[in-house]
Amino acid sequence: MAMNDSEFHQLADDFYQLLTEKVEVYEDDLDWELNGSVLELEFADESKIIINRQEPLHQIWVATKFNGHHFEYTDSKQWIDNREGGELLSFLEDAIEKQSGIRLQLTDA
Repeated sequence: MAMNDSEFHQLADDFYQLLTEKVEVYEDDLDWELNGSVLELEFADESKIIINRQEPLHQIWVATKFNGHHFEYTDSKQWIDNREGGELLSFLEDAIEKQSGIRLQLTDA
């Protein structure tokens, strides 16, 4: 989906706000810190998942201890992995469980 920088910033801000509200519920299971455009989720074993805005590309990148993924906002009004096609919140649920053993409910399903 073509967008300008302002639209990207608004969509990314909305996503970061939604995600931080959802992980706040799990404060006993993980710590999180937002520093500029980088959101870090840290688990009891001190492993991290790093979520970073790639402003020039209008993407959100996610790095886990296993791999990295690039998400683009699509016409379906979702952040979609540009290689594997998965939705960002669903991907994070699976990645957090795989990395930490914690099952978080981030999606509305």
